Amino acid sequence: MRTNRIGRVAAVLVGLEGLGLVALAVWQIVAIVGGDTASIDSALALIVLTAVGAAAVIAFAVAIWRGRSWGRSGAVVAQLLILAVALGAATGAYAEPAAALVIAAPAIVTLVLLVLAVREAGRESRDEASA
Repeated sequence: MRTNRIGRVAAVLVGLEGLGLVALAVWQIVAIVGGDTASIDSALALIVLTAVGAAAVIAFAVAIWRGRSWGRSGAVVAQLLILAVALGAATGAYAEPAAALVIAAPAIVTLVLLVLAVREAGRESRDEASA
């Protein structure tokens, strides 16, 4: 199935999120090398989890680019998780509303694009089935 323009933009945004996770993993590695960690075991586990998450998000981006529905589904879940992190950053004793907005804004835009891409893919699928 051919990916429409909205799907391609969504794929690029999801890919940028994946690259952001790669940058976060690199930052975590630099922190370990610099001795800026309290527990090496926890830091290594966090790096592994971040790397796995980055690989998954990048795989979602590639799948969206190729028009696969599982990529859109996975990316929607990723956006909802990002929004949950933003909500956590906006509330609580150490709330940072500005940081929450920086986290939430791209996730909202990407989520809207993903929903539009799903609708377009469904429309194209119905058109192909009726033809």
